[in-house]
Amino acid sequence: MIEKLRAMWRRRSRVGMVDAYIRWTLYALPWLPVFGGVVPLVGKTAGSPLSVTLAEVAVALNVLQGGLAVPLFNRALDRYLRRGPAPLPLMLVSGVLTLATEIALFALMATRGVGGVDGVVAAATAAGSTLTPFLMAFCLLVSKRRYLAVLTGSSLGLMLLLGLWTHIWLGALSMASLPVMAGLWSFAITRPTGWLLGVIWKLDAARSTESRLAVAEERLRFGRDLHDVMGRNLAVIALKSELAVQLARRGRPEAVEQMVEVQRIAQESQREVREVVRGYRKADLQAELSGARSILRAAGVDCRIEGEEGTRLPPEMESALGWVVREGTTNVLRHATDVRRCAVRTHIDPDRSVLVMTMENDGVTDPVAAGTGSLPGSGLKGLRERLHPLGGTLTSGLITKGSFRLTVELPVGAAGI
Repeated sequence: MIEKLRAMWRRRSRVGMVDAYIRWTLYALPWLPVFGGVVPLVGKTAGSPLSVTLAEVAVALNVLQGGLAVPLFNRALDRYLRRGPAPLPLMLVSGVLTLATEIALFALMATRGVGGVDGVVAAATAAGSTLTPFLMAFCLLVSKRRYLAVLTGSSLGLMLLLGLWTHIWLGALSMASLPVMAGLWSFAITRPTGWLLGVIWKLDAARSTESRLAVAEERLRFGRDLHDVMGRNLAVIALKSELAVQLARRGRPEAVEQMVEVQRIAQESQREVREVVRGYRKADLQAELSGARSILRAAGVDCRIEGEEGTRLPPEMESALGWVVREGTTNVLRHATDVRRCAVRTHIDPDRSVLVMTMENDGVTDPVAAGTGSLPGSGLKGLRERLHPLGGTLTSGLITKGSFRLTVELPVGAAGI
């Protein structure tokens, strides 16, 4: 059972863990009136069967209220975060339980079921604390002004009712202050909690948007470069092809010259496209490492880069390693919700004359998804195809539960050391 709970906890994202921690902390608060307010009251009863029964009923109702708090607060928080409807049926049940508990406690005080001044104070404290579960949920469902207005109106009504009934206005004022204190305490605890959860989820959404925008910006850059190269040439090809068609229909020999020109422009366009793609695929290793660190930190991932600085590598090797870093970073970004740490380490094994690069990250819940690339056919298989002409190898897989490692080995020879 414990292992299942731990597994469920580990499957949560960091934001999900914070959300669950805050929610369950809030769920525990309604038990304070049970153990801190109503249960001690049982020992202060005068000992008559009626007094003991009323105290036990108050305890039982508070226990029910504590159990109801989990679904009630959960849905009230979702309503506050605009993720679901207001839990009106649960609020109704909570209100009935609260009212029944208050009646039991006031009956206990009215029948002098608590002994002495200390017993009355304990009963009054229990009556005030019993209001907190209902008020905590209520303050999440209404605006601040409406909540304070309802709290003020109910306190004034209670003071007027008790004053007219007992004609002890000072005591009525004291009892009426209990809902005010309980309401302000509930408001001060619950509303900031809901506000904090809202800020956390908005920051997480902003981080995800930033990651998606980074990918979209790179796609736009590539599309812009390709358009700049091909746009004019394709327009010329279309124009000259149309002219050649018109000349051919008229039997003019100039049509052949136009088609030769179309062929030349098409070949030139093919060469320029290769250059664009080659320039896109070639990657400077240091620039890729710096870019990976910046974009991962922007996504909330602690990225550390360790390795050989100042080592001179052939351009082909730097390009291949730069592409490994680029693809690995893209994979990490796809799992950025769960990933907390990423480390890129590079070192040269002098005994084997091999450069070893490892890219390791945590937060992997799906090993199959972790091994895919950003585009179909450009994942680990594509990286191996790039490394093969250089004599390099690539291995990948889970090293511990939730941790994924990508390892590249390239022979560097004497020139690379």
